Amino acid sequence: QVQLVESGGGLVQAGGSLRLSCAASRRTSSRYHMGWFRQAPGKEREFVAAISWGGSLTEYGNSVKGRFAISRDNAKNTVYLQMNSLKPEDTAVYYCAQSSSTVMTTRKAGYDYWGQGTQVTVSS
Repeated sequence: QVQLVESGGGLVQAGGSLRLSCAASRRTSSRYHMGWFRQAPGKEREFVAAISWGGSLTEYGNSVKGRFAISRDNAKNTVYLQMNSLKPEDTAVYYCAQSSSTVMTTRKAGYDYWGQGTQVTVSS
């Protein structure tokens, strides 16, 4: 079983930037597609970004396209989410997840392991 630990969340003003990190406990995580999701109070958990196991493919939710960038360093078993031009509506708990699906997916059901989440708060 793999453990995923997110870090890098915090409070930032609108227009600012944050970089989230997700460290995996096992080296084999480099063989899996990874994703970021977020959940705001009273809302469903929504897809933010995904990256293929080798890092060559990425996909983004419509609300973050052009502002967020997902990347990974398999030598460090770590996935990143660079968030720029943050808006108050980006406020949420951000979760890292690992998928065992052979095809990169945006669906929550396609992810098997989840981190505990890190809070991101964007003030106006």
